[in-house]
Amino acid sequence: MEIYRDPVTLPCGHNFCRGCITQAWDHQEDLQEYKCPECQRIYRKRPELVRNTRLHNICEAFHATETDQEQTGVFCHYCDFPVPATKFCLQCETSLCDHHLRKHDRSGGHTLLPPTTDLGKRKCSVHKKVLEYYCTEDAACVCASCSVIGGHVGHKMMSLDKASEEKKKQLRNDLQKLMAETGEAEERVQSLEECRRKAQEKADGEAERVTALFRDLRRRLEELERRVLSDIMRQAEMMSQSYDDIIRQLEIKKEELSRKMCHIEELCHMTDSLTVLQESDTGDLCDTEDRHDKQLHDGWDLDVAGISHTLHTGLADIMSGVTGGISVQPADILLDVTTANNELHISDDRKTASWSHRKQHRPETPERFQDYPQVLSNRSFSSGRHYWEVDVGGSESWAVGLCYPSIDRRDKQSEIGWNNKSWGLGRVDNQCLVIHDRKQIQLPGGISSDRVRICLDYEAGQISFYALCDPIRHLHTFTATFTEPLHAGLYVWRGCIKISGGNQRV
Repeated sequence: MEIYRDPVTLPCGHNFCRGCITQAWDHQEDLQEYKCPECQRIYRKRPELVRNTRLHNICEAFHATETDQEQTGVFCHYCDFPVPATKFCLQCETSLCDHHLRKHDRSGGHTLLPPTTDLGKRKCSVHKKVLEYYCTEDAACVCASCSVIGGHVGHKMMSLDKASEEKKKQLRNDLQKLMAETGEAEERVQSLEECRRKAQEKADGEAERVTALFRDLRRRLEELERRVLSDIMRQAEMMSQSYDDIIRQLEIKKEELSRKMCHIEELCHMTDSLTVLQESDTGDLCDTEDRHDKQLHDGWDLDVAGISHTLHTGLADIMSGVTGGISVQPADILLDVTTANNELHISDDRKTASWSHRKQHRPETPERFQDYPQVLSNRSFSSGRHYWEVDVGGSESWAVGLCYPSIDRRDKQSEIGWNNKSWGLGRVDNQCLVIHDRKQIQLPGGISSDRVRICLDYEAGQISFYALCDPIRHLHTFTATFTEPLHAGLYVWRGCIKISGGNQRV
């Protein structure tokens, strides 16, 4: 009574749903025979069910159409019972099934659309007529009356089909652009994923290296501890043995003195004067000064100075190994006066740069900054890992960073960070930011410290900035491929900043 679902064919040629015929025959298992429900033909052996492929395809197509029609929820206006509509006539404002559509087709000039329940979108809200044109000036769909007596008189009109095609063309162009942007975004995502993978690999390698470093550090500290403790125990054993020898000799002396004291007491109690006088002199027996007693006070003590020397020498060797393992050198930075702008005063130790209203009257040379209060270091870096620290608390506006020696020394292209030859961290107008090639990145939360650290890893192409608060805060890391040596650079406005470094440890 319904459309076939998975139709199968019996040897007699009749078709049934696989589920229906299987269910019917399952009830006939006790009869040991199987009938065709259509022609009543009897089969002694249960026939093999073969799918009717052509009928199956027809049924599947019908089911798909039926599902689409039912999903619209629109039914034919002319059928006595709910039949899904296949078209909607805009002029008649009626929904039609396939049967009534064949009759309706004879009345030409009507616009047929997919079934719809929202007719309001198809008519003009002012004149209640069908929307037939597109006003290009107002970008609106209008009816015929709107173009003659309505608000669109004199405007350029297009047919809905033409306007639709032009909009589709524009949409296709937009789609192409979006697809290109999507591709670029996907490439960017892949690039960032690769960068993240490399960064993770680098972090894992660094963690493994530091773990090995501390493992070696613990081993060497344990060896130093054993060596120092062994030295202390050896000295303690030697002192103990010396004290034992002295104590033993003193015990012998005590016995001898005791024996002589008894002899003297006997002499003191004798009444025979001749016997007392004839005894040998006993004055030397009461001499208490003894070389062993002198050794006890003058020589035998723990060699604390020697132990301290061994300890400090060992620690120095270990720290030397640690510094070599980390390969980060605290750089001793000195400012190069020949590059200093004439608004900057450079201290005698060449560590501090101060801004001043009073010009310094230095000679103008190609190396000197002309337009900005800046100065470079006399030292450059072309390899290795280095760091130094700068006290920036004394300046209203400042910038610190690294520059190529080929940086311009005059005009707007010479300011640190505002060109492709320098990388900077600075505070301008109470905003903290990092700058390179005129691209600024504002640092959220600013810098909560008056001291900053600049770290350079030349081979890795990295310049990192840190705020020396507690704990130390990483601010930003620039990554580049360096093509020239790098000089430390300072910019100072209304105040002073001071470089430190060279005697610090990582």
